[in-house]
Amino acid sequence: MDASPLAGYTVGVTAARRADELGALLERRGATVLHGPAIRIIPLDDDTELLRATRSLLDGPVDVAVATTGIGFRGWVEAAEGWGLGDALRAKLSPARLLARGPKAKGAIRAAGLVEHWSPESEASAELLEYLLESGVDGMRIAVQLHGEPLPEFVDALRADGADVVEIPVYRWTGPADPAPLERLLDAVLAGQVDALTFTSAPAAASVLRAAERGGRLDELVDLLRSQVLVACVGPITAGPLSRKGIPVVQPARGRIGALVRELSVALPARAIRLTVGSTDLELRGQAVVIDGELRPVPPAPMAVLRALAATPGHVLSRRALAGVLRRHSGRTATVDEHAVETAIARLRAALGRPHLVQTVVKRGYRLAVDYS
Repeated sequence: MDASPLAGYTVGVTAARRADELGALLERRGATVLHGPAIRIIPLDDDTELLRATRSLLDGPVDVAVATTGIGFRGWVEAAEGWGLGDALRAKLSPARLLARGPKAKGAIRAAGLVEHWSPESEASAELLEYLLESGVDGMRIAVQLHGEPLPEFVDALRADGADVVEIPVYRWTGPADPAPLERLLDAVLAGQVDALTFTSAPAAASVLRAAERGGRLDELVDLLRSQVLVACVGPITAGPLSRKGIPVVQPARGRIGALVRELSVALPARAIRLTVGSTDLELRGQAVVIDGELRPVPPAPMAVLRALAATPGHVLSRRALAGVLRRHSGRTATVDEHAVETAIARLRAALGRPHLVQTVVKRGYRLAVDYS
């Protein structure tokens, strides 16, 4: 089997929008994908909150409008068209200074027949805010298109400097219509069956944490995300709810799905355990081993045994110690006997296809065939 960058790894996808695209990109690089959408998008034309905010905006002048996402700004204009307010909205925004957070927001502004005034090179909200505050906002009426959740730091800073801010809550989120797939994904994460978890929006990250909290599993989940599961976010805003829990994240330099997959394709293999057993090179991935460049899947229990042996390569682990490994892996409180250990070792040797890599040390236990002094 070909050892593609993510082959042997299981990656969780929490996205609702563009989940198929993200999953396909991950699978193309060899990953096994588990999808549990963490949120549901409320249709814009049904969103009374967005309609109310749009009408409020049209009641007065607009000095500045901030477009934070392309899909959000485009959806706002389309929803306004559906309500018969499209022309009025464009007329209100046309004389205003239009600021775009990134190229997609810039494209949406132009698609609406408008022209952007400025866009930060970094595509970061922080640089947008700095630009606004430096140019002065006292007495100005500013429309801020939100991107799924409130932006309190951004909005509060503008108001503190004297701006009248109208928040535009575009594509509001709520919990998933069917929570079962998300629960199954959480079960898999907590069972140690997921190597990386991806997020493309802050609401999805917050929703996952809330779902774990409702099930009384938040502390356990946070511990795993801090220590064992690689968490990948499309950008710093998405990472916010996780970072506030002390969960480390990796993120691409540019907030794109393709860039997220490329970042994951580097960061996840970098965590692999690599060692040489005799003349054989081993690389331990999520549920597979790369042996001299060949990917070989390994069942979960034998993989737990292999990881324990690889933690102290060349040293002997007793049957009793390995029974403890199997017990912790299965979550069982009952005793795991030596026969279960022997079965796991046999299955491990069969999966590796090179039985000599795992040696039996008579009356003592098992070791990887690594020379050490």
